[in-house]
Amino acid sequence: MKQWIAFSLVVLLFIACKIKPKNDTPAIEEPPVSSLSGKELALTYCSSCHAFVNPELLPASSWKLSVLPAMGYRMGIYNRGSRPDSLFDAGISGEVVRNANIFPEKPVLAKEDWHKIEEYFIKNSPDTILPPVRKTPIRIGLKHFRYKETLFSHRPALTTMVKILPDNKGIAYADGKPGRSILTFLNPDLRENFSLPLRSTPVQFREKSNELFLTIAGNGIFPTDAFDGSLQRLVKKDTGMGFQSGDMLIPNLKRPVCIAFEDLNKDGLEDAVICEFGNQTGELAWFQQNQNGGYTKNLLNSKPGAITAIIKDANKDGLPDIYVLMAQADEGVFLYENLGAGRFKEKRLLSFPPLYGSQYIELADFNKDGFDDIVYVCGDNADKTPILKNYHGIYIFLNDGKNNFRQSYFYQMNGAYKAMVNDYDLDGDPDIAAISFFPDYRNYATESFIYLENKGHLKFDDYSFPEATKGRWIVMDAGDMDADGDTDLVLGSFVYFIADGDTTGLGKQWLTTGPSVIVLENTIR
Repeated sequence: MKQWIAFSLVVLLFIACKIKPKNDTPAIEEPPVSSLSGKELALTYCSSCHAFVNPELLPASSWKLSVLPAMGYRMGIYNRGSRPDSLFDAGISGEVVRNANIFPEKPVLAKEDWHKIEEYFIKNSPDTILPPVRKTPIRIGLKHFRYKETLFSHRPALTTMVKILPDNKGIAYADGKPGRSILTFLNPDLRENFSLPLRSTPVQFREKSNELFLTIAGNGIFPTDAFDGSLQRLVKKDTGMGFQSGDMLIPNLKRPVCIAFEDLNKDGLEDAVICEFGNQTGELAWFQQNQNGGYTKNLLNSKPGAITAIIKDANKDGLPDIYVLMAQADEGVFLYENLGAGRFKEKRLLSFPPLYGSQYIELADFNKDGFDDIVYVCGDNADKTPILKNYHGIYIFLNDGKNNFRQSYFYQMNGAYKAMVNDYDLDGDPDIAAISFFPDYRNYATESFIYLENKGHLKFDDYSFPEATKGRWIVMDAGDMDADGDTDLVLGSFVYFIADGDTTGLGKQWLTTGPSVIVLENTIR
């Protein structure tokens, strides 16, 4: 209310000034109206930030009520004429966005041109979009996986990471309840070994010798532009269980979600590539370690949305390169070619419209030509258009040997979140295990987990298991949990985004009896 009172006073003062020419303040000039059509304007303005979105990908109601208003804010178009304070979070997160001028105070185009853009998208979009229909049912029953439920859970589960510990040591997983994040270690028998309370939420776990490295997203894992994230190190206690206090290796990060480690400049010290997803702002950077254990930041990309980083020599020159998935606005896969001496050259490999909800990538050679192909997963539906989308799922892009990629396979999977490639059945070719956080629970509830068995020539049979609906899977890890030579799977549940009037009954089940973590034990060996 206070801001509207202030706004009214400003309007009255402006009118008073107009009555007295001597004290007249020049009015804000609106940009001139162009002669371009709505489509031409959309291509000009929208494509300057991200891949162009075809109007047919969303129903008219989604464009009108959600997407177009959000687009307008980015162009300084506000329904009531002034930029609302509600666009900004409280505290430092909101100040960061204000200073970045994400939402300009003045329009960047004439309102008449903006109305042309609105009309173009609304008139050329369908009234409704039907949810995807599967041509064949999902096969139920995993031939060589045994379902196992852990004997210790946090309820309701808010699992933010899972990690299979090597050498038959069990599982580590984190629960990110506000104000009491907990890192829990389970024995191989899936009973609690010990739990470690943390001030902030870990989303990634790396154990090296007697040290534990945690990627801390910040105060909760939800979108923020605050500098609450960090890379933290804990040291194992000399005796007994647990870890003693360590140190914060890299502080003041904007919601880091992935950190990859490698000696990038060949100086004998391990560096870190950090995906600061952020929210409206964020960065991708590599941090060079110095002899004293400190780090120097080197910016690679100043945009938000970096979500996966993979370090691998892409061009066989002996230098580690960086593959990165960007999942905010300008979605795509980028390769940062290592030129030596700490220098990198960016190459865009793939581009996706912002509606795709990019989530994850992995590298694997599917056609056995010696070159890494890209497995791409998209399905984030926690946005302004939470409808089932027929382009969500798992993609395989084959490499031509020169790091040019073409789509060669697609498996439609509503709300796909992660897919891990492994030869799970030990037959010599890569299979895929995938989870969905936004499946079609009403019609295809078991698509929350899909196992794609490779049948050769990019053909796969899909399977799930009856207990797939026991949790809402958001994280997954693959590894040899029991040290028997095959690859097991661990899934973590995050009970959130439960719609009002849940007709499936699954939401109530997750809240009261849902496990934090389940295991799919591979029985091949």
